[in-house]
Amino acid sequence: MNKYFYIAVVVLSAVAAGCGAGKEPGIAYMPDMYYSKAYETYASTKELKDSGIYYNRLPVAGTVSTDEDLAFHFNLKHDSTGYAQSASLKNPLDSGATVNLKEAERLYLVNCGICHGAALDGNGPLFKGGEGPYSAKPATLVGDAVYEAMAPGTMFYSITYGKGQMGSYASQLTPKERWEVVAYIKSKQKKAAPAAAPAAAAPVDSTATAKK
Repeated sequence: MNKYFYIAVVVLSAVAAGCGAGKEPGIAYMPDMYYSKAYETYASTKELKDSGIYYNRLPVAGTVSTDEDLAFHFNLKHDSTGYAQSASLKNPLDSGATVNLKEAERLYLVNCGICHGAALDGNGPLFKGGEGPYSAKPATLVGDAVYEAMAPGTMFYSITYGKGQMGSYASQLTPKERWEVVAYIKSKQKKAAPAAAPAAAAPVDSTATAKK
């Protein structure tokens, strides 16, 4: 009986010693999987770079995805000079390609409408007339002369890199989709523009009539 008792004591002691060894786990082989790092979808992971986690869904600098058309890309840098030069960018879809405005509208509503509003009036759900979580009113894309006069290329550049409080949408929208959204915005601005006043009739020369 005493023999079994001593065996049980030894076994239990070994188990207890093994459980106590967990205080110092040692080196983790894959720390980014062992220690979970929480971050939002599409959020920047630059602050996690030291931990070996860095991913933003953008292609490697200087490269283009094999399933994308080179015509929809540009090489302007993200700085004040690049922003100024963006006004000269032309929408490749203006060269005769058919723009599916229904699809462009869907892309706008999914990605832009929450801030800029379905009516492009800057009154999306996040602002909601000042009652939403955003206190600052987003840009009024239709009805504001500044944005109605903005060049398509500058809009594309802003969607790509972000502008002010608006972050980059380069990871959510492909270059072609960004141009489609720009085409949709411009089509709405064009419809909202007041019709040009008819040309005034030339004044009648009464003296010439009297001479007759």
